[in-house]
Amino acid sequence: MSDTDRTGAPASPAPHDTPPPKQQFELGTGPGRVLVWFYGVFTVAAASRSVVEMIMDFGKAPLAYVLSAVAAVVYGFITYSLVRGGEKARGAALLCCAAELAGVLVVGTWTRLEPSAFPDSTVWSEFGMGYLFIPVILPVTGMIWLRRSRTA
Repeated sequence: MSDTDRTGAPASPAPHDTPPPKQQFELGTGPGRVLVWFYGVFTVAAASRSVVEMIMDFGKAPLAYVLSAVAAVVYGFITYSLVRGGEKARGAALLCCAAELAGVLVVGTWTRLEPSAFPDSTVWSEFGMGYLFIPVILPVTGMIWLRRSRTA
C-alpha cells in the first residue's frame, strides 16, 4: 500500500497505528511515586501497629486496634491499586480514598466527642494527629491525583 491516497494526498495513518492516549501523570514519577510510597509506608505502619497491639493487649482497647487493622487493609488495597494501574484499579483506589477519608473523619470526630470509647489511639484518632495529620491529608491528595491522572 502506498503513502498517498488515490488523490495523491498523504494517507492518514491506520487506526491501529495510533499510540494509546498518554496519562497526564505517570505512576513511576513525581506525585504518583510519592503517593505510592506514603501508602506503602502507612500500610506497613498500621498493620504492624495493629498486630502488635492485638497480640500484646487486645482487651485494653479492642475497638481501637480493630480500626487500626481496618486502616491497614484500606491502605494496602489503595497501594495495590495504585501499583496495578489501569482505569478499573484507578477507580477502585479513588473509591477507597473516599472511604478512607470518611473513616478518618468519623473516627477523628468520635475520638474528640467520646474519648472514653478509645482507651488507646488508632491510626485515625483525632484526625491522624499521632501521624502528623497525614491520614487526613493523604486521601485528599490521593483523590486529587487520581482524578487528574485519568487517561486523556
